[in-house]
Amino acid sequence: MTDSSTPTPEPLAGPAKADAGRWYGSATADHRPADVEKHAWRAYFEATQMLEELLERRLKAECGMTLPDYNLLLLLTESEEGRLRLGELASRMVFSPSRVTYQVKSLVARGLIERRAAERDRRGYEAVLTDAGRSAFRRAAVLHARQVDELFLDRLEPGEAEVLARVFSRVGCALEAHC
Repeated sequence: MTDSSTPTPEPLAGPAKADAGRWYGSATADHRPADVEKHAWRAYFEATQMLEELLERRLKAECGMTLPDYNLLLLLTESEEGRLRLGELASRMVFSPSRVTYQVKSLVARGLIERRAAERDRRGYEAVLTDAGRSAFRRAAVLHARQVDELFLDRLEPGEAEVLARVFSRVGCALEAHC
């Protein structure tokens, strides 16, 4: 939801056209990838950077939240009892332990989560979702879902979602062992 201080975003234009329907992003005419594999990589890389930028800009403006904040709250929302050990949280977010510590401190300071000694063994720490964090996540999730639809899913042709799911499931499985 927007208030009077938050401008309503401009409707997105249709896909940019260039050379038989290919989009080359920031590549100049002299540096456009000639083969389809390198073109696919460049288009993926630049489009996902723009997508993340637009998603985060809107989350920050309307919810005061970054994408990593959203991701951490999502993982806690989906976890049993709204809690995860910090090491588990770091591995699920593909963050270094120091980065997740910073993220946790930021969310603790805002009252969205608590950092507590682990209930089961008291040797480690866990992040625990607060009522305020659950409420903030619910608000952000509505905005995020709407943005994902508007910026990404509504742009897919029939059958493309299945192809993307297959491709990125395969890539994700191959990369998971390295993270």
